[in-house]
Order: sequence, then structure tokens, then C-alpha cells
Amino acid sequence: MVQVVSNSVQAPEMLDTTEKHLIIGAGFVGLGMAQALKAAAIPYDQVDASDDIGGNWYHGVYETAHIISSRKITQFTHFPMPEDYPDFPSAQNMRDYLNAFADHFELREPIELNRTVSEVRPIENNLWEVTFADGEQRIYKGVLVCNGHHWCKRFPKFEGEFNGEIIHSKDYKRPEQLRGKRVLVIGGGNSACDIAAEAARVGAKCVLSMRESVWFIPKTFAGVPVADLGKSWMPPLPAWFGRLMVYWIIRLTFGQHSDYGLPKPNHRIFEKHPTLNTEVPYYIKHGRIIPKPGVRQLKGWKVEFLDGSCEEFDLIVCATGFYVAYPFFPEELQRVEGAVVKCYGGSFLDDYKGLYYIGWEQIRGGVGSLVAAYGPLFARYLKLQDEINVPLGLVFKEMGQQLPTTHLADPQKIFRQFQAANASFNRIAKKAHQVDAQYPNFSNRPLQK
Repeated sequence: MVQVVSNSVQAPEMLDTTEKHLIIGAGFVGLGMAQALKAAAIPYDQVDASDDIGGNWYHGVYETAHIISSRKITQFTHFPMPEDYPDFPSAQNMRDYLNAFADHFELREPIELNRTVSEVRPIENNLWEVTFADGEQRIYKGVLVCNGHHWCKRFPKFEGEFNGEIIHSKDYKRPEQLRGKRVLVIGGGNSACDIAAEAARVGAKCVLSMRESVWFIPKTFAGVPVADLGKSWMPPLPAWFGRLMVYWIIRLTFGQHSDYGLPKPNHRIFEKHPTLNTEVPYYIKHGRIIPKPGVRQLKGWKVEFLDGSCEEFDLIVCATGFYVAYPFFPEELQRVEGAVVKCYGGSFLDDYKGLYYIGWEQIRGGVGSLVAAYGPLFARYLKLQDEINVPLGLVFKEMGQQLPTTHLADPQKIFRQFQAANASFNRIAKKAHQVDAQYPNFSNRPLQK
């Protein structure tokens, strides 16, 4: 323990956390990683800025939200969702499930809520100083950053002024916000389409503005969730076959974009995060959703679109996504380019040990099953990191791994990578010790405030 004494008055003892890791975030990913560390007997603390666990499913989604991937691939494989859950659980189902997960694995005790991290920086001896919003400081051997990527709102830049209300999709919570209003929804992702469909039901008018068309993938085909169709195939479906299969599902259910007055998307299926929605095409056919191209400018109560048309609105909802953001890091550790975190193996830096970026990728379906597979492997990596002085990211770099170029992730490809890493772990460990011997004087470079 460290005691600080000033003017002969003894201050409270500072917690000795130098042999622990800190997990930032208690959402889906943070809870999954906490369970993996606990199972591996790796000491940790966990903090979350919110007043309850659950991450985006607790504080970030609208009341009517449902998952877009299926229950079977979204659940943690070692903790199945209740059998009476629907194929596409609701936001409340997800909150209940994550609370049950935390209770089952007894994860609550180390979690400190209402704890905002204001700064994380490397200090001497390869340790990490963490400063909280209330001024408290702690020192950890490592930090797992699981703060999610659905909180730092990205707004489009508009020309002109709008007399009505402009909100982000994260600010949308319930249908009453849309009732009786002329609503413009900007975006083509899952939230945009959900909100547009809600506005079609309860609003006076709904326009959906998309800079480019998306592939509308149905949630189910022949009564089976589309996300489940390739799950049982062994070996896993190659990407080209999965893309072809989904293309024909779209043609059989949706038809062609020209049938809806929409241009064909200028990207291949899965080259962008998929939009699983059949309600938007349905409401377009019923005249309840009017598709429009991108916004040119705002004109009071009117909005002019790139095709020259104008419509009047009361409310604009910007479902334009989020930035991947780590505001508590100094500039040296801001490794984000666009939506991509430049780290090896999905989590590791080559020039700093003890810092791990986790959960920043956009997985095409089923985060729970991937976290369940990654958690035990990551715990093995942490124990290996304790054996060597160099960062594991440097080891992966020396083994020929490349930095990622996209934030989009194919779950089948990732599963194969996890399987390969587990099967060859002894080879990885041997290489880690060889690289460690080549850099006997490695040390994190401390960063001053």
C-alpha cells in the first residue's frame, strides 16, 4: 500500500492496483472479457461511465429496437439465451440477458459504475496511470479498452439553416418523438431503416435520404434467420459463396432496386455493414416512405435534395453513424484512421505493451459468439505477455501480420483465425520469446501530461 501524508494529516490509502488490469466498459464486450479474465484467474478492475451495466443496450438504443443478427449467433456460446426468447430479441431482452450473464458468472463485484475515465497514459516501468473524472488516479499493469463504438455521434455537415429539430439516431428513444411529424431520416443503415419504418407508421410523412442505395437483406428466409443459414456449414462457407447466396435471397424476396425507384448499390454485398430490413421496401411500396438522394441544403422548414426536389419537415433524424473514439488517450495513442484502429491481431500495439483495443470492429453478425471464442484466447495472450518484455503486437508484426485496412469483419474468417491461433499457440509463444531476446532493453515510452 502507498500512503500519502501532507501537513501531518494522513490521507486515505491509495489502492494497490499495479498487478491488475483495468477493463473500461461494462457492455457486451466488456462483460465478456471480464468473464474470460476471471475464468483465467487474471486480476482486474472494471469501470463504466453509466449507472448500470449493458453498454449500448442499456443507454443507447430505442425502445422498439431488436437485434439484427439472430439469437443463436448473438448469444455467448457458453451462456445461451433463454429458449423462450424470439429469434430476434428486443432491447429489453438483451438487457435482461446481459444482467443474467453478469449474475451467473458473479461479475458485478469488481464493476464500478458512474466512473468516467478522463485520462490513460503510459508511465515508467511499463505501467499505466489512469485518471478518473473525480481526480482519483490509479496505476495498472494493463488496460483493456472496451468502451464501444456507438456513443460518439457523427453528424453530417449541412449547408443552410433548418427551423425544425435535428437529432442523432442515438437521441431517438420512442415512437412518440415521431408521432404526427413530417420526418426526414438521413442514412441507410439499420438504425436509419428502423426509425424510417417507425415514422412510416406514426408520422405524418417520412422521407429516407440515402447518399447511395443499400442492399436490403431480409432478416429471415424460408422461416430461418438469414444470419443462421451458414452457421452449421462445415467447413464454413467461403465469402464468395455466402455473398452469392445472399444475393439470390435478396432477388427472391426484395427483387431489384429499380422496382422501388432506387439506384442499384455501387458496392458488393458485405463490402459495407449489412442492412437487414424488409420494412423499408414494404413502406416504399405503400407510399409511406419516400426515398430521396442526399441532402443538398437546408431552407428553413424545407430541405432540398440532390435531385433538385424540396420537401417540408418538422424533424430531421441523422442516422449517420459514430466515430471510433478514445478521448482519454494522449495524441500518441490515437491510432484510429477513419473507422480502423491500427493494431495487430485486432487488439495489440507494436510499440506499447499493456494496452489493448477490443471490440472496435464492426462484426457482420454475432458478437457474443465471437467474444466467447476470443476471451479465452486473449487470456492466454495476457499470460504470455507477462512472460516477455516486448509488446505482443511487435511479436505479431515480426510474424508477418499486417495492420487492418477495414473495420468490417467476417465472423467466419475471424473464427478460423482464432482456431489457428489456439492450435499454434506454442509456436506463437516460442516466437514471442525469440523476439523478446532481440529487444532486451524495450520499455514503453512514458508520456507526460
